[in-house]
Order: sequence, then C-alpha cells, then structure tokens
Amino acid sequence: MALSIFVLFSTFSMCFLASSRDLLFVNAHSQNLTQSPITPINYDLYHSSGNLMEEIGALVHRHPDKLSVETIQARNKGYGADVTVVTYCKGKNENDEGSRFRILLSFGQHGRELITSELALRILYILSGEKIIPSMDQASLNSILDKLVIKVVPMENLNGRKLVEAGDLCERRNGRGVDLNRNWSVDWGKKEKDYDPYEENPGIAPFSEPESQIMRKLAMSFEPHVWINVHSGMEALFMPYDHKNTTPDGLPLQRMKSLLKEVNHVHCHERCMIGSGGGSVGYFAHGTATDFMYDIVGVPMAFTFEIYGDGTASSRDCFKMFNPTDLASYNRVLGDWSAAFFTIFELVPHKLAEIHSKLSVLKLDKLVSIDEYLDGYLMERRNRYGKKMEVLELGMQEIRTYFRLFLLSSVLLLFMFCSRISKSKCSRPIVSVMPL
Repeated sequence: MALSIFVLFSTFSMCFLASSRDLLFVNAHSQNLTQSPITPINYDLYHSSGNLMEEIGALVHRHPDKLSVETIQARNKGYGADVTVVTYCKGKNENDEGSRFRILLSFGQHGRELITSELALRILYILSGEKIIPSMDQASLNSILDKLVIKVVPMENLNGRKLVEAGDLCERRNGRGVDLNRNWSVDWGKKEKDYDPYEENPGIAPFSEPESQIMRKLAMSFEPHVWINVHSGMEALFMPYDHKNTTPDGLPLQRMKSLLKEVNHVHCHERCMIGSGGGSVGYFAHGTATDFMYDIVGVPMAFTFEIYGDGTASSRDCFKMFNPTDLASYNRVLGDWSAAFFTIFELVPHKLAEIHSKLSVLKLDKLVSIDEYLDGYLMERRNRYGKKMEVLELGMQEIRTYFRLFLLSSVLLLFMFCSRISKSKCSRPIVSVMPL
C-alpha cells in the first residue's frame, strides 16, 4: 500500500514538473514574441517629412521652367490638413495643358509607407533632369515628357506621417484616426467581417477628411487621363475595382491590363500581382480613391501600385514590413519603380491615342441620377457669375437660397396674418353693457 502511494506520488510529481516546464517554455516564447525587436526609421536612408518637403521646394526653385508647387489647405470640424502638389509642365504654358496627356500621382496616403514618398522625390528629380534613368535615352525621355502634364502629391497624409515619426510606426490613418483610402464615396462605409477600425476607419461620412476633400477637388479640376495611387506592403499592380471581385469590361480592361503586363514583365520581372484590388488581395476595400477616380471622375486608366513588402516581418515591426531597411534594397526599389513610371509615361500616349480626341471634347456636364449626386458624384460647372463650383457646393448654395426664401415668406405670411387679426379686432363694433 505504501509502495503504491509512493509510486502515485512520484508520477504526480513528474507530471507536475513536466507541465511546469512546458508552461515556462510557453511563457518564455510568448515573452520573446512580445519583445521581438522593432526596426526604427533609418534616417540615414529616409528623409524626415520636413526635410523631404524642403528638398522638393528647393528642387522646384532650381527648375522654374519645368516645375511649380502649391500647397492646398482645408479644414473640417476643427481638423486641418495641408497637401503639397508639384506640377511638371515643360514650358509651363497653362493654355497648352488641355492638349497634353494629364497624369496624377499620389504618394504617402498611409503614414507608415515612407518608401512611397521617397519614390515621389526620385521621380521629381528625374523630371527636373538632375537625375537620369540609365536605361533610357535622355532625348527620347524629353520627347515623351513634352506630351505630358504630371501632378505629383509627394505626401498626401502629412499629419499621419508625423505620427509615425513620433513613434507610432504602424499608423496608417490621418491625424484624427481616419483611413484616407476608405473615405471616398464609392461603396463608402461598408464593413467586412474582419473590419479593424485601427486599420480601416472610414470616417463619419464620405469626404469627411480635409485630405480627401483636397484630392477630390484636385482630380475634378485636373481631369487626369491616368491616376496612380502608390502604396507599399506587397508588390502588385492593381486596377479597379477594390470593393468587388470584378474588373472593368471591354476596351478599358484590355488597355489597362496590357499596360500593367508590360510593366510587370520589364520592371517587376513577373513577380508583381496583376488584377483587381478586390479580387487579388483577398479582401474587399470600400470607399477607395481608385474606385472613385474610375467610376466618378471618369479617369480612363486608374491604378493602385504596391511597390514593396517584407512578408517575413512581424505584424508589430511595421517599418520593416512596409519599407526596405538596407541601402541595396532601398536603391533597388527606387531604381526599378522610377523606371517603371517613366515606362508608363512613354506608353500612355499610345494606349490612349484612340480616345484622346474624344476626351478633349467630352466634359463632365451630363445628367446624373439623384443617387449618384447624393453618393458624392461631383462635377464642375459655371454658376451665373462664371465662377467654377462643384455641383454639391452649388446644390447646397441653392438649398440655402430656397431656405432663406422660405423663411422670408413665412415671416411675411405671419405678419399678414397678425395684421389681419389686428384689423379685425379694431373694426369690430363696440356694444355697451346695459344693466337689466
């Protein structure tokens, strides 16, 4: 009996020690995961937001014959934003812009994707002529650029970028926690089962954010033939749509797909994913800029490019996940993708030649349904004073006018009613009371 008790006790002790050892191993493993190193921003490679914008300003100042810059400001409910726009137009003849192909490029829409703004700077250096693409003849490049007007937004989300530089390396949203690539009106606000507000907060309404308002107005006034929204996190060349698993039909699909295939072959070495954003990534994105540009603005070729991603990085190590961390990778990304953009600049006139004459004549003055109107369909027209206004703003002006007329007519009616009552009382005959 005593021997049995001893054996039982020994077995229990061994199991307890084994369980404790396993528990300690799990705790140690979890602790290692939580304490895994987080890669800081490498300022030997990357510019701070302030330095990058200063360098762009100096570049524009050195080449006034090719480049110009403006900073657009907007504010909504106590939150303000500045968006810098650099325009390349050789000769800067604004009257000649309408006959050229127009390209709109946006970088840095998500704060943590620093490499995209570095690419914007590299492209501007090449446009200025201070840097070259070794594989491209300079005379040929100049001939290509003569046909183009290019607007570059180097850092769409400056406020979010500042949060990243302050230490929140995983922040992708703007300065008040809204994902700018979910704040557009096409299919806005729909949430998937795996919706994460930290990643995809669409805001309180379409275009609630000043940054999105600025970009919308810029696109509506510029009417680009090509839109490219540049991101990092993977390597991909996406066309519409992001909010559903379909692509445009017919000629638009063929035109966009042929361009992306050529870029993938020449510059991405067949490793980039091609297709619709919604059908390729594995999740739907609602309220994106590219879907709005294609469906509402009517941009013939609208793309989202993903230029870099490190799949080996932990989910907490965001700088490494979204940005190259060594000099060789940094230079490779900027070299490959800047060359890819200039290949696109070369191909665009050929891809759009058959419809360019139509696009020059067609304007956005067309009838739209009330659903499109309320869904953020914005087009420009001239009011009675000749000033350009967006339809939504014009509509709100008319509503305010009618509301003022309603108030005025209500006051007049009330005054007339009171006057009639007063006159009725005054004209009533006086009857004296006689005692019985």
